[in-house]
Parts: sequence; structure tokens; C-alpha cells
Amino acid sequence: MAAKTRFAIIAGGGRLPEHVAQSVRQAGEEPFILALQDEADQDWTGFAHHYAPLADFRRIARLLRANNVARVVLSGSIQRRPEWYQARPTLRSLKWLPVAFRSIIRGGDDMALRMAISLLENEGFSVVGAHDIAPDLLADLGPLGTCKPAAADWRDIEQGRRAALHLGALDVGQGAVAVSGRVIALEGLEGTDEMLDRVAGLRAKGRLPRRAGGVLVKTCKPAQERRADLPSIGPRTVERAERAGLSGIAVEAGCSLVLDRDQLIEAADAAGLFVFGLAPGAPAEDAPTEVSE
Repeated sequence: MAAKTRFAIIAGGGRLPEHVAQSVRQAGEEPFILALQDEADQDWTGFAHHYAPLADFRRIARLLRANNVARVVLSGSIQRRPEWYQARPTLRSLKWLPVAFRSIIRGGDDMALRMAISLLENEGFSVVGAHDIAPDLLADLGPLGTCKPAAADWRDIEQGRRAALHLGALDVGQGAVAVSGRVIALEGLEGTDEMLDRVAGLRAKGRLPRRAGGVLVKTCKPAQERRADLPSIGPRTVERAERAGLSGIAVEAGCSLVLDRDQLIEAADAAGLFVFGLAPGAPAEDAPTEVSE
């Protein structure tokens, strides 16, 4: 009788891989964690796991096969791109090395993830999205807590969403901050947290009015590969948004991930910030205008 195949999580940084691993376990399977060296930052001692360098695809493929893995999810953040000389391809992927180098090392995040998925599929593994394994992480439509956008916030939501979509079309980032109807920050390689820290710095220096509020908007890239790198927010996002003096956060419902939801809602309510799920694909101005009490 053939051994039962396993589910694997190729884990980068952050809490998302842990959420996915717990969801797999709750579904009655024991996942194998392939934690990326110098990227994964969670404690995996409670799971079967092994570490491997991001660029050593030969070792990654060997470990997945040795653990009888059939399905894989890519989960978590990657802070460092490998250098070309660190690449260790398999025989199957050797012919793809030139295009893989351009995509993974020089391309945008979405291009790099598409190539990583193609390499895994070429080795015979099925790649699924984190939201397929943990659908409860997806943002709901409408307010996630007790706070709601005021009428004036919708102008910032509209402007921030438009900017985030333009940014995503360039495969650069997924987020933007708008204050008083003006886009004042775009997410780059530094990520959402550091973008919000920049906004907090602008506020502290008087470059932004202290009482003007503002909104962080995160969206999927227009042509994004949705099996990896969906926009995500968590309690830390709320903490930094409050520090930046924002009024709230808006994400696309159904295609954005909410980590540690209960703690996020508690933190947002305590800070007086709204967290709102927008209808995917609809202009922000078409969303129902909720007015704070």
C-alpha cells in the first residue's frame, strides 16, 4: 500500500505560516514544514520540520520528496533575494535557470512567485494558496470591528485604492496611504510596516496635519498570482496605523488575509480605528458610505 501523501508549508517570515500549519492540523493532517533559512522566524519545534536555503532548490525538492509531499503552500515573507551564484537547481529545473534568475532575483514579487510556483509544479508538486487551506483568514465585507469609516474617509479610501492598484500593476507593492484625499505614501520593498513608520515620521515632523487622519489601503495586484502573497494585515498593522495617526485600514474582502483576527479587532476598537473590507473590483466610492456615530 502506498504511503499517504503529506502537505508541506514552505515557510518564510511572519505569523501566516503558523496559521496555515494550525489549519492543516485542525483538518486532521500533520504538515511538514520546510522553513527557509534566515527568513522563517517562528518556533517550529511542535511540527515535523527542516531548514533549507531559499536558493537551494535541489535540497528543497529532495526534502519534499523524502517526506512524501504532494501539495505545497508558499507562505510568509521573504526579505532577501538570493544571488545567482547561490542557486542550486535540480536536473529538471536546470534548463529554466536563466529565466528563473531574471524572475526570482531581478523581477517583482509577483513575477518571482510565479516562477517559484512553476519550478515546484515542474517537479510534480501541486501548489495551493494559503486561503484555500485557511479560508477563515480572508477578510469579510464591511467593518471588522465596531468602528466604521466616516463620510470623509471614503475620499481617502478611493484615492488610496486607486494608487495601490496602479502600484500593483507595476508589480511593486500592494499598499498606499492617503490623507485628506491626497496619496502621501506608497509601499515599496520595505513593506507595509515600514511604510507606516514613514508616515508616522512625517506626522511627527509636521509634514502632515496632526488631526487629518488618513487611511491605509491594501489591494491585490491586478494580475496577481493568488496562490501566494495575498495582502495581509494583523494587530501590528493596527498598532503602526495608530502611531501614524490614521483613521483606519481598508482591504479587499475575500482576497486579503486577516491574521490574529480577534486581537486585531480588539486593538482597532481600542484605538478607535476602523478596519473595513471593500468589495473586490468595485470602485471605493460605490461601497456603502458608513458614517461614524
